Amino acid sequence: MAKQQRKSKGSGDAPALGFVGSLRWIWTQLTSMPTALFLLLLLAVAAVPGSIFPQRDANPESVAQYLEQHTVAGPWLDRFQMFEVYSSVWFSAIYILLFISLIGCIVPRVKKHAKALRTPPPRTPARLERLPQYESHEILEGEADTPTDAQVIEDSFKILKKRGYRVERRSDATGESVAAERGYTREIGNLVFHISLMGVLASAAIGGAYGYTGQRVVVEGETFVNSLVSYDSFTPGTGFNADNLPPFAVTLDKFDIIFDRESESHFGQPLDFTAHVTVRDSADAQPEEDDLKVNHPLRISGGDVYLVGNGYAPVITVKDGKGNVSYSGPAVSIPQDSVYTSMFVLKVPDAEPSQLGFQGFLLPTALVDENGFGISGDPNAINPQLHLNSYFGDLGLDDGNPQNVFVLDTDKMDPLNSRDLDAGGIILEAGQTYELPNGKGSITFDDLKRYVALDINYDPGKLPIGIFSGLALIGLAVSLFTPRRRVWVKLKHENGKRTIEYAMLARGEDPRLEREAAELQKIFDKAWPLASQEQNQGAVNG
Repeated sequence: MAKQQRKSKGSGDAPALGFVGSLRWIWTQLTSMPTALFLLLLLAVAAVPGSIFPQRDANPESVAQYLEQHTVAGPWLDRFQMFEVYSSVWFSAIYILLFISLIGCIVPRVKKHAKALRTPPPRTPARLERLPQYESHEILEGEADTPTDAQVIEDSFKILKKRGYRVERRSDATGESVAAERGYTREIGNLVFHISLMGVLASAAIGGAYGYTGQRVVVEGETFVNSLVSYDSFTPGTGFNADNLPPFAVTLDKFDIIFDRESESHFGQPLDFTAHVTVRDSADAQPEEDDLKVNHPLRISGGDVYLVGNGYAPVITVKDGKGNVSYSGPAVSIPQDSVYTSMFVLKVPDAEPSQLGFQGFLLPTALVDENGFGISGDPNAINPQLHLNSYFGDLGLDDGNPQNVFVLDTDKMDPLNSRDLDAGGIILEAGQTYELPNGKGSITFDDLKRYVALDINYDPGKLPIGIFSGLALIGLAVSLFTPRRRVWVKLKHENGKRTIEYAMLARGEDPRLEREAAELQKIFDKAWPLASQEQNQGAVNG
């Protein structure tokens, strides 16, 4: 008869998990620490497209331009929400899964540690000599300060408790003992770190949802009112509500710059920027004077107003071919170098019968170089001049395409003034007027003012992020530098002698365990009359 082949224990099909079992397995995998770390890394990777592709909420004009230039890839990228990365379904899914994973990791650990805090130190081992740090000393009898058994146990209890241990007295067949443990704050620090990390992520999400940033150029004498229509550019959060904008106002009274006039190597370099402003926190508030400096923002109604730029704004008056004033007011110029040679562009869409455009440079202190070109010799406005070319025609503002206010599109315009034409370029000093060729109008350089570029930022998550970040650092430091130790002190009676034994055990790496054992040895030596190591050894040999 042929023998039946025995099946191994590993053969056969594994039992099916079932629907509930599958859900439990998924939950176990999701709430593991490796999964949380993976999701954190995945979140960082998922944020990368937001810095590669223009984002619709921050710069819709750039998104429209990108889609126009990339007719094939653009629509596909839009389908995958690459222009709305931080509010996309897939980015939000990663964010939510990360929160669930962290909560699933933290809650069981909190419960486990809470139970550990209520659990007494472990029982005293029967053979302490097997532990890494072990000492045994005979108590000398007949001395004036020889303690009783109860005193030894009581003193051990007090000594260990004073050193931060959780202590408990024990009694068994082998004798009286004290069990002690310390380092519970190590796990508390670890939990604080992970909870704070979750707090940082939540605060960042709140700040991104309900915060906003905006930019505005303010010329001397002008007032910025905190409303949507007052911003030059505005980036709201996904949950932003315009009704929640605080109604403050900032008036730029004067802007001062101090330039270096003493150092030869840094002559003319700016040393200090100060914007003298008048602030109203609300419509009914009294105006208050204040100073705005670089890295010293104004804090108004929970938001911050930063000074991020400055320059000159020539005050211009333009009359069209019919003699009507088509433009009157300051026009911002953009500094190009350390002496504030500034690019200047002015578009006059209301001019008739043809729209007008001007581009060129503002020279705060105009000089002429050896080639006959105008240059600026100093950043202060000592001899300001405007050097311009002029154009007439279609500015292209009516076709619906967004334009850069500092770039003049001359594709549909004809030149009126330039160095290459008989009429030449326009050179204006403050107070001068130039009549445009062909009866197209005139341009007057009325005055020169300074302007500042302001960045207004409101982030409700900034303070919580700072608090949670500080707590995370504290928790991390506590978890890294707090050792977890156990100590047992035992009193034994053998051959008519009393012996005090104590041993230490570290839970994890603890390079300072030996030092702690030496400290306890010194304390015990002072507390009781103990035999020296030589006496102990002699007693053993005898």
